[in-house]
Amino acid sequence: MKILGIDPGYAIIGYGVIDTTKQNLVIDYGVITTPKEDSISIRLKNIESALASLFETYKPDAVAIEELFYFKNQKTVIPVAEARGVILLTAQKYCGNIFEYTPMQIKQALTGQGRAEKAQIQFMVKNILGLKEIPKPDDAADALAVALTHAQTSPRLNTNKI
Repeated sequence: MKILGIDPGYAIIGYGVIDTTKQNLVIDYGVITTPKEDSISIRLKNIESALASLFETYKPDAVAIEELFYFKNQKTVIPVAEARGVILLTAQKYCGNIFEYTPMQIKQALTGQGRAEKAQIQFMVKNILGLKEIPKPDDAADALAVALTHAQTSPRLNTNKI
């Protein structure tokens, strides 16, 4: 199963594509960025366009998205929520098989504890995927963590080998 993991944002959106049927699980990872000088409407359009390209290129069977859980910066919560809406709409349009995970669920799935630190999650992503180094930037590593969470917790997958 091909899974597209997404770490939502509006300045930086992390993505990671894995395939649970392949020996080398990682297909691709990276980030979508939007220039801060662009208006929010232009940024949302660019997010949709970049995501559409990812869907057309990789044709994922499922999309795993990190849920917004807590925001320290009140200035960015609304734009991130708007970007997340565009992400969900685009995922529905191209795939329809959408799963959402809280940060605590992701930490639990990858480390066995819901209060794991970011460095622990990144270390587990690197090890589970057999990568030489932790994926950079952090948003890409986070997106791979979301994809792995779906691979390890989805009842539709027998992924004990991951």
